[in-house]
Amino acid sequence: MAATTIPESMQARLTSVLQWPPINVSDDYIYRSGGTMNVIAPSLTASTTSRWWLFWLLAAIILALSGLVAFGGDFSVEAVRRVIRLTAQMSLVLFCTAFSAAALARHLPSRSTLFLRRHRRQIGLAFAFSHGVHAIALAVFSRMDPAQFDDATDPAMFIFGGLAYLFIVAMAATSFDRTAAWLGSRAWRLLHTVGGYDIWLTFMIAEGKRAVHDAYYWPYVVLLVAALAMRWLRGNSGQAAR
Repeated sequence: MAATTIPESMQARLTSVLQWPPINVSDDYIYRSGGTMNVIAPSLTASTTSRWWLFWLLAAIILALSGLVAFGGDFSVEAVRRVIRLTAQMSLVLFCTAFSAAALARHLPSRSTLFLRRHRRQIGLAFAFSHGVHAIALAVFSRMDPAQFDDATDPAMFIFGGLAYLFIVAMAATSFDRTAAWLGSRAWRLLHTVGGYDIWLTFMIAEGKRAVHDAYYWPYVVLLVAALAMRWLRGNSGQAAR
């Protein structure tokens, strides 16, 4: 996948808002080379440490809401199932935000979209954390009521969901400085691109099946479609610019 070149006007806005250029190589997926900025793997500098407050804040919110739902329902089977639904929905929103952050910053540049772009790695790891809580809730559900768990699941869910979880673990593990450097930028791009689309497809299958029978899930389907459309728009405009 070729690097995406950001127009000069956008570079100026990035320079003022994100304080370019960063130290040494990159700053959360962007680096400067020959007067342009290109998308690559995550930052290998120490300048991103101040951004981790966002991850810890999101993780605390996820844990607090999950705990309130679980213990507010006396940790019953139904309360655990509500935690499963809650974490799935929080994960979807966090994933779509990280998945489309670069495209939003490119096509709708503002302080808020550039903030999301700059913190995409932390948002992505918060998504992985949320889905980790989701997996724990699923395991608890399977132990509390195996019969209900069997009725609520099917083999396709384990196949698609299992593959998505493998990508989530691999992408989260390679979102840190040392592991990203070890993997290399080309392999990193391949993993995070293929993994991102696989996770998107898994969410779409899960929400699409529910949306057919319940209009409550339509906003999540719309959000997934919008995130994908924004991502493709970014890719097509980048090819046209070249």
